[in-house]
Amino acid sequence: MATRDIYTTFGEGVQTTTTNCRDCGGSVRTIDHETVCEDCGRILEDTKLDQGPDWGRHDEQGSKRRTGAPLTPTRHDRGLSTEIGYKQDGHGNALSNTKLRQLNRLRREQSRAQWQSKAERNLAYGLGEIRRIVTSLGLAQSIRDQACSLFRTAQSAQLCRGRSLEAVAAASVYATTRCNGLGRSRAEVAACACCDQQRLTNAYTAMNVELELPTQPIAATDRIPRLATELEVPDQVRRQALELAQKARERRLTIGCRPSGVAAGCLYLAVQRVGFCLSQQRIADIAGTSPNTLRSRRDELLEMEAET
Repeated sequence: MATRDIYTTFGEGVQTTTTNCRDCGGSVRTIDHETVCEDCGRILEDTKLDQGPDWGRHDEQGSKRRTGAPLTPTRHDRGLSTEIGYKQDGHGNALSNTKLRQLNRLRREQSRAQWQSKAERNLAYGLGEIRRIVTSLGLAQSIRDQACSLFRTAQSAQLCRGRSLEAVAAASVYATTRCNGLGRSRAEVAACACCDQQRLTNAYTAMNVELELPTQPIAATDRIPRLATELEVPDQVRRQALELAQKARERRLTIGCRPSGVAAGCLYLAVQRVGFCLSQQRIADIAGTSPNTLRSRRDELLEMEAET
């Protein structure tokens, strides 16, 4: 019985030729660069290619990589731009003066032709501003990528017209933190941005309305961890402040109150009960509120506990 009557070959790269086998005279089939006789099964040629990744070592550390860096939304060209080196070639050898002058001319022409349009130039500037803000705030790379993608969406929706690119970039970072439930205030983001808080608020309002962002209401429980970290309070104070904020939310005491004021009041009441030395003014300054608001929220929490 012939081999072709027993086995059936699946997949691509299957090709039957008219050349006969030099042993039995049967038909020959080429599968993945391997020539096999269908009747006797003899392998006439074996030039099979490796379909796996072509790993190579291209740096001094010897790390394995196939190509360059992966695609990233933080660059206007997704990270596919070409860079012309300085002073050395690919093997580390020094370049001649003639070659250096040639590379300088090529580098100048490349910088002139880098932007295809003004929108692409604005995109590169906005993404660079987002990277700077995210680095200043100490946020994760995932937040940076989401903010850059949001800026691209805002530019496609024509939301950058009539607004500064710095404000839209800062609003993209703030909106991303809101969507991910991070306790970052507008004042904190505006302090790291090149725009004031009012412009950031206007840009964020337009993005929230036009793009229908899945933002969640800011709760006092989102602000307490950052306040506790900056004030360097014990974990016991942090836990009690979170419990007080959760009770206040369940009793609907936080309606109409700023989350920063409620968080400061909960933290101050927890500090008093634990006996940790911390002044009202310091807590109010870190929380971005006033001592009068702090005391008002504390008194409301005491009244809530007295009623229960």
